[in-house]
Amino acid sequence: MSILAKTPPMGWNTWNTFGWKINEELVKKAADAFVESGLKAAGYEYIVIDDCWSLKERDEGGRLVCDPEKFPGGMKQLADYVHSKGLKFGMYSCAGTHTCAGHPGSFEHEFEDAKTFAEWGVDYLKYDYCYKPDHIPGEILYKRMGTALRNCGRDILFSACNWGNDEVYQWIRETGAHMFRSTGDIQDNWESIKNIVLSQIGKESHSGTYCYNDMDMLVVGMYGKGDNNAVALGGCSDIEYRSHFSLWALMNSPLMIGCDIRKMSKETVEILTNKDIIALNQDEEARGPYCIRQWNNPEKVMAFVKPLSNGDYAIGMFNFSETASEMSLQFWDIGLSAAAGKGLSIYDCWSHEEEGTFKERYVCTIEPHGCRVFRGKVIDF
Repeated sequence: MSILAKTPPMGWNTWNTFGWKINEELVKKAADAFVESGLKAAGYEYIVIDDCWSLKERDEGGRLVCDPEKFPGGMKQLADYVHSKGLKFGMYSCAGTHTCAGHPGSFEHEFEDAKTFAEWGVDYLKYDYCYKPDHIPGEILYKRMGTALRNCGRDILFSACNWGNDEVYQWIRETGAHMFRSTGDIQDNWESIKNIVLSQIGKESHSGTYCYNDMDMLVVGMYGKGDNNAVALGGCSDIEYRSHFSLWALMNSPLMIGCDIRKMSKETVEILTNKDIIALNQDEEARGPYCIRQWNNPEKVMAFVKPLSNGDYAIGMFNFSETASEMSLQFWDIGLSAAAGKGLSIYDCWSHEEEGTFKERYVCTIEPHGCRVFRGKVIDF
């Protein structure tokens, strides 16, 4: 068996835009778009089908059955198509008796479902938390599926999705999960993005190599559109989407796209394929960032600083307020002593240009809901 999730997984999921309106043709066109748009070249690899892919009942042998109207060719054929593009294929199930949309869950069927997924060629399983029997701890249910996946005969990445319930941080790594949802569902608006980020400050140490804190799927490029009315609420500006993508990258969240990748704008493609931002997310040590707040506006302006494996710093400055604001980063707050004759050479990850060299501190003004993201290299003065 291979070691999975050496860095945060990257891919696309049907749920945010399409909800229950999924079918075989959509998934095939999404796989085509992955290659044509440059997403594959940027590092994205998983095509994941979310809820509503199966019939409402298992067959006589107790096996899951894909909906023949939505997926007439069957899941094995669809997985083969995705694999033919050099991509990986993902599916969805649930730790409860039913999925959130009322389809059969994997409760008491963990081993047979894992075997079915392996036979179909599945590479990724998102495992939700609806309709969980009250008397069985979620920890046990995720351990069951984790064990089943590791004994199914195929490498399948395990994406746990219990929304941060039941003190999940304390036990999720030992279930075998490679990523775990730590929040409720995201919505396509700035308030939702901001609230998710603020809820994760102080929890950075729970995410690391081989088991990542999943802050939910990206809404970059949705612009308030889609069939899933629970997610497509309001929309964001490109400035806000840039901040959203930067925050997920710096906080080591898996980068799972949720927009309609067949119809991405030029701006959306530029955000999602920014190689400098993706490199911060994919740093091999997966160190969590720490938060440094602006001294005179601490609740709304802050920096996230992430040590990188080569000795550089990833530095993201964010303004959650409604007016332009200053952020001043004092280098001694990140362990860089001016008395030692050290400073930073700063490279801007959005303009892709060198910003210059700085000693003791760096100051900039950030637009409302905006960000500045840098890679800082330690230098001698």
